[in-house]
Amino acid sequence: KVGLVSGICMIVGTIIGSGIFVSPKSVLANVEAVGPCLTIWAACGVLATLGALCFAELGTMITKSGGEYPYLMEAFGPIPAFLFSWTSLLVTKPSSFAIICLSFAEYASAPFYPGCDPPQVVIKCLAAAAIVVITIVNSLSVKLGSYLQNFLTAAKMIIVTVIIVSGVVLLAKGKTENFKDSFKDSKISVSSISLAFYNGLWAYDGWNQLNYITEELKNPYRNLPLSIIIGIPLVTVCYVLINISYFTVMTSTELLQSQAVAVTFGDRVLYPASWIVPLFVVFSTLGSANGTCFTAGRLVYVAGREGHMLKVLSYISVKHLTPAPAIIFYGAIAIIYIIPGDINTLINYFSFAVWIFYGLTVLGLIVMRFTRKELRRPIRIPIIIPVIVTLVSILLVLAPIISAPELAYLYCILFILSGLIVYVLFVHLKFNWPQKISKPITMHLQMLLEVVPEEEVTQ
Repeated sequence: KVGLVSGICMIVGTIIGSGIFVSPKSVLANVEAVGPCLTIWAACGVLATLGALCFAELGTMITKSGGEYPYLMEAFGPIPAFLFSWTSLLVTKPSSFAIICLSFAEYASAPFYPGCDPPQVVIKCLAAAAIVVITIVNSLSVKLGSYLQNFLTAAKMIIVTVIIVSGVVLLAKGKTENFKDSFKDSKISVSSISLAFYNGLWAYDGWNQLNYITEELKNPYRNLPLSIIIGIPLVTVCYVLINISYFTVMTSTELLQSQAVAVTFGDRVLYPASWIVPLFVVFSTLGSANGTCFTAGRLVYVAGREGHMLKVLSYISVKHLTPAPAIIFYGAIAIIYIIPGDINTLINYFSFAVWIFYGLTVLGLIVMRFTRKELRRPIRIPIIIPVIVTLVSILLVLAPIISAPELAYLYCILFILSGLIVYVLFVHLKFNWPQKISKPITMHLQMLLEVVPEEEVTQ
């Protein structure tokens, strides 16, 4: 039921969320100058576009929902696919959902605490409430989730347009002093560029979201690549122009000291109508959270369908035709991440883990050019594109470990590898006691949510 317009809205709406309102400070803090900062924002857009083109070939070659999961399964077999689902379900996807909802809560509560930071308990309660509401909406209806996404995407494009137009007007009036000697005093090293890329790419995360709902796209062979080709360059242009707008009214120091960059911009440029900025930023983050929930719930569902998660997670609502148990499970894990939630730590942890699997998936595309020549490829991109994306992925993963090693990266790798133990016990050796223990829960869920296995819905 998802067409071209909804597909573009899903990409734009999921990418433009909290990142452009949170990450500008983090990118600038790592490189410490305007010139490298803007260069990295543009380079991140190029990398996201190249990655999405690789996923367009994969998505039209293997038209299954679940994002990287079915591609890794076809290219390398069940173990890498299981490790991806293990890491995604318990780390990357819920932490992404938590980061976005924490950003929403910060902006939503900021007007009620002028001059100081909102209490953490308020932020975390608001974030949890957002997760609950979004989870319920997406459990009830595919159409409702899609319509909500379209509305919130339209709302966020209003604030993006307001910020860009304001910046262009100020530039036309000669507000260019912050762009003079824009590369002076920059801090350039492999570590600083990698960490700046992590934060910039976090703002672009979502470029592969349509691959999670391939089975729900109308005419995926046409609409998947078109949505990517239109959506991601549009976001890239918006991001660079938004950052230019920020720098027209704030110096590097002022931007780093700002509690909420977009709100500071609104206070200086749009007063007395500055209240519209936090309001529309709230819409923007909600839209990104909704898109993330809409798509990530399908990964849980596909993993359950393949026997890599509890069977109940692959059940579908009879009334609403949504993977309700999978979406509810995803929302519950995200709420757990809110409890200790520090946004910058979560972003680094998330980005490190996610680029391991982005690189592995694109490497799978190269491998399948030789091992799966019989597969139909409606889109066939030049081989140099996946090679570049794979090499950049390796660099992004290794650079921060080599130049600035931290225990968080070791914990992340150990967690991914711990999935091997789970795979051997519960998938390979087929220990089925978790399924037996969950049987009463499954029966209660079936009655409460009116969910059944997919084949029964078909019947």
